Amino acid sequence: MTHNTPLSPRPLRHLSEIHRRVMTAAQLKSHGVATAEMNEQCRPGGPWQQLLPGVLLLHPGPPTGEERLHAALMYASRERAPGVPAQPNAGEEHAAPAYPEVMITGLAALTLHGFSATPPLTALDTIDVLVPRMRRLRSVGCARILRTAALPTPRQVTGIPVAPVPRALADAVAELTDASAVRRLLTEAVRGGHCEPASVVRELNQAKLLGRPHVVDAVDSLLAEGRAIAEDRLYAMVHEHGLPDPVWNVDLRLPGGPHLGGLDAYWPEQAVAVELDTRAPRQEEDALWSEYARKRETLERLGITVVHITPKKLRDGTEQQAAVVRTALMAAADRDPAAYVVVLPR
Repeated sequence: MTHNTPLSPRPLRHLSEIHRRVMTAAQLKSHGVATAEMNEQCRPGGPWQQLLPGVLLLHPGPPTGEERLHAALMYASRERAPGVPAQPNAGEEHAAPAYPEVMITGLAALTLHGFSATPPLTALDTIDVLVPRMRRLRSVGCARILRTAALPTPRQVTGIPVAPVPRALADAVAELTDASAVRRLLTEAVRGGHCEPASVVRELNQAKLLGRPHVVDAVDSLLAEGRAIAEDRLYAMVHEHGLPDPVWNVDLRLPGGPHLGGLDAYWPEQAVAVELDTRAPRQEEDALWSEYARKRETLERLGITVVHITPKKLRDGTEQQAAVVRTALMAAADRDPAAYVVVLPR
């Protein structure tokens, strides 16, 4: 029997090409291949090789990046889904996943998401696989097992379940000690439009990584980058949706009185303000929110309408946010005049 010989009378046409090249021992047995035959095929110099415990590569030579990904997923999910993985039919958007309750995370996931700052799959020594905390698995070979109490909802990338970018970033950063590498990853996540800074910081905080100095420095750069991008989007929203020009980046004060707070955009005639909510979800989140709330309450008592907009809403719903601001501007004619405030550049 050679590696090109049919495994059994049971056909393999229903399997994808990758599942004809990488299979578990249980899958091979279901096709009539005995354990002794597997051992013979995997002998030194033989046509097959064992990539991971219970997972075989059905050709000689090094595995491709795709084969390593599927091997790691098969190893991590083999106890939950013995036999041939479910293969969704074309057009079946809600078909059962091939690898239930496991997903690729870390650097491999970021590479699959299209990051340029991560190595190619074939250059990674290990493939990180996220599994439920109670799974009894150990890291072995190219598969590094990461456990979590709550699995995120995976994204399907070329048929592979992949952790969302914020979670994959946190798992990657947990293994990195190079400050410049961490900064490159976080910057690309935001600049490349993969996610918003707040979601990244939330995952880093949950992973207890914000106590590491090189991570904190990278997060500070990330937040500055995210705010700059959000400000550009706010500027574009005003002009692309035909809103009247506001005064940008101003501080408000009562005449001869206290400082009322800074605003990203302000329409003095209508007494309407826009404030970008770029808070980072860290331990001081409650204190920061209290500060936001106090400022908003103070301004609204003075008759100033404050519209809070998050960077995510600006990215995903620009037209809707423009409509909110336009409504606030139009409603100004029906409100009592606002108190007089001094507008200063910030």
